[in-house]
Amino acid sequence: MFKKSASADVSVISKGSCHLAKESQDMLPLKKGKEPDRTGKVVLKKKVTLLRGISIIIGTIIGAGIFISPKGILQHTGSIGMSLTVWTACGILSLFGALCYAELGTCIKKSGGHYTYILEAFGPLPAFVRVWVELLVIRPAATAVISLAFGRYILEPFFIQCEIPDLAVKLVTATGITIVMVLNSMSVSWSARIQIFLTFCKLIAILIIIVPGVMQLIKGETQNFKDAFVGKDVSVMGLPLAFYSGMYAYAGWFYLNFVTEEVENPEKNIPFAICISMVIVTVGYVLTNVAYYTTITAEELVLSSAVAVTYAERLLGNFSLAVPIFVALSCFGSMNGGIFAVSRMFYVASREGHLPEILSMIHVHKHTPLPAVIVLYPLTMVMLFTGDIYSLLNFLSFARWLFIGLAVVGLIYLRYKRPEMHRPFKVPIFIPALFSFTCLFMVTLSLYSDPINTGIGFAITLTGVPAYYLFVIWDKKPKWFRNFSDRVTMLLQILLEVVPAEKNVS
Repeated sequence: MFKKSASADVSVISKGSCHLAKESQDMLPLKKGKEPDRTGKVVLKKKVTLLRGISIIIGTIIGAGIFISPKGILQHTGSIGMSLTVWTACGILSLFGALCYAELGTCIKKSGGHYTYILEAFGPLPAFVRVWVELLVIRPAATAVISLAFGRYILEPFFIQCEIPDLAVKLVTATGITIVMVLNSMSVSWSARIQIFLTFCKLIAILIIIVPGVMQLIKGETQNFKDAFVGKDVSVMGLPLAFYSGMYAYAGWFYLNFVTEEVENPEKNIPFAICISMVIVTVGYVLTNVAYYTTITAEELVLSSAVAVTYAERLLGNFSLAVPIFVALSCFGSMNGGIFAVSRMFYVASREGHLPEILSMIHVHKHTPLPAVIVLYPLTMVMLFTGDIYSLLNFLSFARWLFIGLAVVGLIYLRYKRPEMHRPFKVPIFIPALFSFTCLFMVTLSLYSDPINTGIGFAITLTGVPAYYLFVIWDKKPKWFRNFSDRVTMLLQILLEVVPAEKNVS
């Protein structure tokens, strides 16, 4: 079902697909007014500008957490002062990780993010395991979770006096997921433009919280900051868990690296987009928490199920009804940015022979990786209506930091393995060393603090090893299986109007 390598055209599927690729633009039906693209290659176009890059990063980092429940850090630190310190430190650490990815993205000009960097540094097996877990569990579950938040908060203004029915939430959630999938399938430009709009909505929402908070400080409302570091003592386990919560809140800075091949002037725009985005998010997160504490005590914040709503009800009156709408838009932006970026990981993994070949094909008119986008749709819907999504995320949350840490270790390894590699942007060695240590420390900590859930997640991750040997290495599959795969691939090509991309990777 999978190709053995990106360059191996010896399989039946590859031969059939290559033949179809040459003729498909003549064979596929043309829509009225459309002409075949005979002047340019069928490739993913470079449509991600600096502004769009910033919107991808900010738009995926800022989800619902900062508005709804930023209490995990406070619970583990025990004081307002220490929680603000951890928010700042996690922003700086995330900036370090983002700078490492800026170096990786400018010297390895391929899309795919973690997968591509692990593949370059450590080979195909760990890279396959990464994309295997991402495709089957992590990304569908993560998309379903953020989408459920979208569905709940878009309905909240209509159910002020009563509980929102679960079925209504799931139906609206399913509609939101469908819209995002269609949008990313139809146009790179439109999905990027909407991402810019949603990013501005998120920043406006944060300003709606920060500005009244600053006014409160000017009025002298500083009683919650007196003895800010006084509270319950921080336990040995508490502080690392606070950092874990904080790093999770900043997660998303790596998504621009998933679309490197579509970034205009990546050597310049990737580092600029990463630095600008991380400064904006870090300052915004810290000031938002400061604003909360001008009105809400630490005890009230821990008990609140929706901190931004509680804050808005006290300071903004009837305007507080707008907060759920902004939260819903924020979630929609995270859905859109996440699907836009992660589909490129599947696209690149397929191009390398690690996923079915159909996922590396591009729509002949829209120039979008249509199969790689919609492959998540059925899996996400299944998890939305049947799965215990939150347990899956608990099982596999450690996998994100394991593979991010491994990718950054790969940066250090490549410095010595390939010193001649062109590096337009280069970070001091202590930055990847510190960041990779932090990631691997958090993974080790999760094994100690929650051995059952982490153990289950580790076992699920290890299923990628036999899958790699079964689908990628084993090339003596039965003839009937190869013929069946060949027919399915060509049928999907015709139905989806997709062809293999012409090689255009620098």
